[in-house]
Amino acid sequence: MDKLQRYLPILAWGREYNRTLLASDLLAAVIVTIMLIPQSLAYALLAGLPVEMGLYASILPLVAYGIFGSSRSLSVGPVAVVSLMTATAAGQVAEAGSVGYIEAALLMALMSGAFLLLMGVLRMGFLANFLSHPVIAGFITASGLIIAVSQLKHLFGVHAHGDNLLELLLSLAGQVGAMNPITFVLGVTVLVFLFWVRTGLQPLLVRLGLKEYPATLLAKTGPVIGVVITSVIAWAFGLGERGVALVGDVPSGLPELALPALSHSDWKELAISAVFISIIGFVESVSVGHTLAAKKRQKISPDQELIGLGAANIAASVSGGYPVTGGFARSVVNFDAGAETPAAGMFTAVGIAVTALLFTPYLAFLPQATLAATIIVAVLSLIDLSILKRTWQYGKSEFVAVATTMVATLTLGVETGVACGVLASLALHLYKTSRPHMAVVGEVPGTEHFRNIDRHQVQTHDTILSLRVDESLYFANASYIEDRLYELLAQRPAVRDVILMCTAVNEIDLSALETLESINQRLESSDMRFHLSEVKGPVMDTLKRTHFLDHLSGEVWLTQHQAVASILGAGENTPAAAGNGAASN
Repeated sequence: MDKLQRYLPILAWGREYNRTLLASDLLAAVIVTIMLIPQSLAYALLAGLPVEMGLYASILPLVAYGIFGSSRSLSVGPVAVVSLMTATAAGQVAEAGSVGYIEAALLMALMSGAFLLLMGVLRMGFLANFLSHPVIAGFITASGLIIAVSQLKHLFGVHAHGDNLLELLLSLAGQVGAMNPITFVLGVTVLVFLFWVRTGLQPLLVRLGLKEYPATLLAKTGPVIGVVITSVIAWAFGLGERGVALVGDVPSGLPELALPALSHSDWKELAISAVFISIIGFVESVSVGHTLAAKKRQKISPDQELIGLGAANIAASVSGGYPVTGGFARSVVNFDAGAETPAAGMFTAVGIAVTALLFTPYLAFLPQATLAATIIVAVLSLIDLSILKRTWQYGKSEFVAVATTMVATLTLGVETGVACGVLASLALHLYKTSRPHMAVVGEVPGTEHFRNIDRHQVQTHDTILSLRVDESLYFANASYIEDRLYELLAQRPAVRDVILMCTAVNEIDLSALETLESINQRLESSDMRFHLSEVKGPVMDTLKRTHFLDHLSGEVWLTQHQAVASILGAGENTPAAAGNGAASN
């Protein structure tokens, strides 16, 4: 039963469900539904898809995630960055709005879901750790800028296109003369209103006598207010006949359940895009999920999140949606509104379904400029240019990785930006671990502690070189460590014993082991002994399975203090035998 609950978290929280949880989840669902309706429409517009697909992507995927997802607060659905990536990928194989374009979006949802599901079954959630947070922040910031600029065409009422920031700006500049003034005034008015709602509506409601909590929740309905008011204005004044682009007729009813066309001629290109969408969506979801879970002292499982998001995307593909993931803004609202279980998302799905059944005819007069303003306000909160300053101050290598990702995304497009982000993260990891910090250490007087001789007043001995390596030993850094050791020995001709202090060594791979064997042989041929100290238990277990310890010219010591004292002939300590495990921690 426990194993089944691991793959079906609904069995765990469903068993504890009661009326109190139901009331909390229903309230959260109402608030999130009101927020999600305009967002779903807007993000479908951003993805270049019919607006109803945004609604469809917010129904069955929420149910699927509620069954398989491990987070109790995460709200799944269309998000800005994934919508932009979907538009970029689908736009490479078909014209926006065409049948082929829609088929491409559906197929990417299926492939993304299958990829995430496979990773979850194989328990590969750890791969999220290979994308550093600064790099992700840089990519999302650059994507947010592209999204905001791409929506200006709807505010201006012009046609513009481009896959990167420069192309978009040049295209917009060429169309400024064709701007529709009514669309511009309407869009800017909604934009200003939505910005004011974020900071001004809640204090106003409090001053009018409403308590802070309900005032905060009501302030989240700003986008819906904008949708309703501008739709009424467009209908009353016939703005559609005056050049204002409207959403147009939206089909009523729920989508038919069907697998997307699997025989798409460009499936290979779409598969690569689906992998990128999966990676970014998963990293964003896990980040949000961990943050919200920590506030309630709960935890989420990255592997189960892969399964939950995979199921959600497969559900989107068979129900007329497009790729989805956990959204930060929606999830925070869901959390703040009091959601206690994933059932809140399921109730939200019911609310969206009711909207698709009953209210879609009223969306026909909704100006596209209103949706564009909704997107701009939403994505500007994603833009964090301060990441450049923080990484510059913290570490130049981090800054280079972030700047590379941002520049690549802005100039070459989101897919290239994602690829550069992945490569930058891996390159940053390899660079740091291939040149690990190494310190010559000495004993702090009056203690048994050993510290860096460049940072502390310590005791050292001319005949002993105590060297601490602050990294696991593996193929990428083995040669660097060997070269550094020989460089230090060249500066210390009196050394007769070398002690490698292994407090920070969690693993030694085969390449590094061969390097240690080479070091041992070379030192022995030069009448020097090679010792290890403070070796961790799992590392010691690995060494015992080899012949390295049999040929070690020195000893393996439990502590660095024992090693130095015994080598100096103090007599009160003796080396622990390498074969009995006493010399490992």
